[in-house]
Amino acid sequence: GRKETPETQLLAFSRGRADADEAARLAIARGDRVLRIRNLLRLSGDPVVIDDIVIAAQLVPGLDEAGFGARDGTIYGLYQARYGINVIRISERLSAPRADRESARLLALPDATPLLRIARIAYTYHDRPVELRYSLVDTSEHEYVNDHVKQ
Repeated sequence: GRKETPETQLLAFSRGRADADEAARLAIARGDRVLRIRNLLRLSGDPVVIDDIVIAAQLVPGLDEAGFGARDGTIYGLYQARYGINVIRISERLSAPRADRESARLLALPDATPLLRIARIAYTYHDRPVELRYSLVDTSEHEYVNDHVKQ
């Protein structure tokens, strides 16, 4: 596999309240304010990954769409540089659903194409959850590699 630089397109940025599942995974109260972010990642111009990110708003005060979109580097880098939050561990669960209509459209695939689904929780020190991320990955031309190691 060749190294490819992903291009990220911000599709949505909204504020809401944590549902029961999000609250449990992020160790916050149901109804707490959260940010919901949807990104599309492209490799060599091809759409490959849809990321749906949920983060407790209290962890990133003042973060807005402009600030998120104008970040230099990775999302984890933004958390570290702007908020002093270091992601030191991630936990992932994998499954292989078929693409629904919206996912197929975004990834330029036929409906019901098999995708890799990654449910990831990123943690900082003391096993405190920082971010919940659901990724849908088209692995027909690319492989998923996770080599997140905190130095």
